[in-house]
Amino acid sequence: MKVILTEKVPALGNIGEIVNVSAGHARNYLVPNGFAMVADDSNKKLLAAQQKSLGKKIQAQKDEANDIKKKIEGMTLELIKKVGASGKLFGTVTNAELSKELEARGVTVERRLIHLEAPIKGLGTFKARAKIFQDVEATFNVKVSIDPKQAEELKVAQEEALKNAEARKKAAAEAKAAGETATPVAEMTEEQRIKAEVDKLLRS
Repeated sequence: MKVILTEKVPALGNIGEIVNVSAGHARNYLVPNGFAMVADDSNKKLLAAQQKSLGKKIQAQKDEANDIKKKIEGMTLELIKKVGASGKLFGTVTNAELSKELEARGVTVERRLIHLEAPIKGLGTFKARAKIFQDVEATFNVKVSIDPKQAEELKVAQEEALKNAEARKKAAAEAKAAGETATPVAEMTEEQRIKAEVDKLLRS
């Protein structure tokens, strides 16, 4: 059923918004506690009549939302992640995770208010948007970087792959000089493939 919120309700909405909730939640919690009224025609008229008194509450919450906007607008949240061989993350960056990161910086933004243009599944910098209040939105950045320990491991793997590739090349050259029939070298050896993957990860 539809209700009109007369107070800000976390995970549901801001004051003055009309939202859909279960009948039980409305009758057993929201309405009895003065957090909402049923959105029927009579109450919509009542709400219009109460706009003046509600206006002060709405403005106070809007001012609070603008303060939050100032704090996070243009902010960059850096997340350290491990990646697979393809450069993809193990899992995706979630709204709940971003909400938690913002909270760690002293800013409370519910996860339902955070929006991403597309799921974050790889390394790089991405745009995120927080719709904090009616007509109050903030844009911030999410930078996903590779775990330093994993980066070092990949660097070592890269060096090892390069050594192995050079050793094979040298052995092939020596065999050719000795007049031996060298084993055909694949277009890209396994070591070179690994190196290419590692290069790709480290450049991200």
